[in-house]
Amino acid sequence: MATTPGDKPSRNFSSLRMVWRFAAQYPGHILGALLALLVAAAATSGMPMAFKLIIDHGFAGGDIDRWFEYLLMLVAVMAIATATRFYFVSWIGERVVADIRLAVHRNLLRLAPGFFEENRPAEITSRITVDTTIIEQVVGTTLSVALRNIVMGVLCTALLFYLAPKLAAMLLLGIPLVLGPVLLLGRRVRAVSVKSQDRIADVGTVTSEVLGAMKVVQAFNQQGREAKRFADATETVFSTAKKRIILRALMTLAFILVIFGSITLIIWQGAIDVAAGRMSGGTIAAFVLSGGLVAGAFGALSEVYGDLLRAAGASDRLNELLEAEPTIAPPASPVALPTPARGELVFDNVEFRYPTRPDAPALHGLSLSVKPNEKLAIVGPSGAGKSTLFQLAQRFYDPQGGRVLLDGVDLTTADPADIRQRIAMVPQETVLFAASARDNLRYGNWDATEDEIWAAARDANAENFLRALPDGLDTFMGEGGARLSGGQRQRISIARALLRRDAPLLLLDEATSALDAESEKAVQDALERLMDTRTTMVIAHRLATVRAASRIVVMDDGRIVEEGTHASLIDRGGLYARLARLQFDGMAA
Repeated sequence: MATTPGDKPSRNFSSLRMVWRFAAQYPGHILGALLALLVAAAATSGMPMAFKLIIDHGFAGGDIDRWFEYLLMLVAVMAIATATRFYFVSWIGERVVADIRLAVHRNLLRLAPGFFEENRPAEITSRITVDTTIIEQVVGTTLSVALRNIVMGVLCTALLFYLAPKLAAMLLLGIPLVLGPVLLLGRRVRAVSVKSQDRIADVGTVTSEVLGAMKVVQAFNQQGREAKRFADATETVFSTAKKRIILRALMTLAFILVIFGSITLIIWQGAIDVAAGRMSGGTIAAFVLSGGLVAGAFGALSEVYGDLLRAAGASDRLNELLEAEPTIAPPASPVALPTPARGELVFDNVEFRYPTRPDAPALHGLSLSVKPNEKLAIVGPSGAGKSTLFQLAQRFYDPQGGRVLLDGVDLTTADPADIRQRIAMVPQETVLFAASARDNLRYGNWDATEDEIWAAARDANAENFLRALPDGLDTFMGEGGARLSGGQRQRISIARALLRRDAPLLLLDEATSALDAESEKAVQDALERLMDTRTTMVIAHRLATVRAASRIVVMDDGRIVEEGTHASLIDRGGLYARLARLQFDGMAA
């Protein structure tokens, strides 16, 4: 999806087919909008003839009241039809945008985590919000205006030829003069419009990044720098938008100058014809009004053209999200995992590189077998590949070489949903949603009962602070769990994993790193009870938490360099012993 600076993505009206696919699901509303549009355009186009009749017949001594009654009826029809058109096209615009957002979001949920490493989430958010707003404006307003003006332009042009063929022919000579600058400037507008949308996405990225790290920004007194960074991004948006505005203004200038200049010259000729008795006053009045409607229709189409170009760019960007295919997907005929689940995990000569770091192997020729109900600890320096094991176990990525097997089944042949159903995970970076405490807890098991939720909270040493919240489990946690401390957030994450009681494989990535000594002891006791019936893999930098593991695997540079119990590894005097000495000596100091 991401494009490099050298890329030149195609932006044309064909990308609007995606929008039409969604709109076509509502033929009844489209038909209602079209009928109302045709009636409104016809009524508007009939106004000049109504004034011709009033001037030629009413002012000439006829029944002037009757002609004005006809005009009022025409106005009423136009008003009702216009209001009906507004309702239908606005409904279609909002409905189409809602459907596009739902479809994009649904597809994003299918994509593997690697997609979001290569594509900025803030930019994706901008596409779902800013770009869909552009499409809503076009579907709900611009297209309706375009169709209305096309119909009205055709009807009024026909009326011009009916009223005065010679003058109408003179008026139409100006149209080719308009098309030239439109086509020339249109391409420039299209390119600048795409750049403008990309720059708006940059503003969103900077905003979300700074707001998400406000404590760090203020702690290091970087408010001034971040204000300047945001100002630079905003000014870039303005500079790009200014180019687009100038080009659109030049297009409007060309339209108005040529069309209305032509109308002025033609009215001049018409005035000569009226003075010579070759044309009635009502005819020239109707011709002027019709000519004004034609000019207005073509002038509006110049604005429509620019809006359609912006919508085409927005549609193209959204279509990229809709068409993105997951790199991790269920095979056509997935192999069923055996039942009952054992929780056996095997890494067989695994080679793996992250897509964003293809030159740096994360795992190299790694083989590891984790037996059912085994408690395995994984230690090693940062960047050794410990967390990568968890990523592969959950099939967020597939290895480039070797195999990963769960209960004897190669993960690439199984349904990822079935794999993850058998895994409970406590990540190093706690993720809480802007929802209630209850919803955050039962994310691990949405059907959990109240008693099960409180039992998990109790085992994770979270019960006391949860009961102390203003509304208990119904208390809103704030974005990212902002109302809780780091240790409290981590205990919520542990309780969430505890609720997945049917998951035979438990992955703990620094699960107690944010807890104080007393809370850590309580949680460790709960985890020990939980580990009795599960296969457990524990990543820990604090070696004191892995001493009781049945086996410790020491990793470095994507390989297993040592393996054994705490005591045997200490006696061996290798990397584990060195790490232990550094930690325990530091604690003693």
